[in-house]
Amino acid sequence: MSTKARATIEDLYHVPENGKAEIVNGELRLMSPTGWDPSRAGGIIFIKLYQYEQSTRSGYAFPDNAGFVAHLPELRTFSPDAAYFSGHRPERRGKFVDGAPIFAAEVRSEGDYGPAAERDLAQKRADYFRAGTLVVWDVDVLKEMVVRVYRAGDPDNPMVYRRGEVAEAEPALPGWTMPVNDLFQ
Repeated sequence: MSTKARATIEDLYHVPENGKAEIVNGELRLMSPTGWDPSRAGGIIFIKLYQYEQSTRSGYAFPDNAGFVAHLPELRTFSPDAAYFSGHRPERRGKFVDGAPIFAAEVRSEGDYGPAAERDLAQKRADYFRAGTLVVWDVDVLKEMVVRVYRAGDPDNPMVYRRGEVAEAEPALPGWTMPVNDLFQ
């Protein structure tokens, strides 16, 4: 019988080659880099979030690769493709963000399709909501070209926004919107 050591926050600080990883159910899960369209979409969402931060001063926008430590019974971290956090700035600013973002955008990469990927994404959204995230965007710029907006209050019924429409993130980011077309620049 072998026992596997549970991953720790310290393990995340030492991911090889400064890679991206999350802790899920106590296990370190490495995440591969993404391609052109998903990477650009995440960056564009961050820019729009940063503009919201500057105009409202209601929190902090984060780009890809930021680490958020969730306060759940099992250790869970998140590293969304873009996020907005409404908590306080920590004294030790080089460490991960303590708490879940109120808004998280997960942009699908090529490997994020099929039944197993759908189960994983649904579980990740459930974990976000259990940790206190209010809104999660599931952004698909490779196949369906849509933004699905999931809310903690109704996690099984996302709003779907397509090209030509304007997506939102209520109630996490009051008044913030983003044209879906912006994701395809």
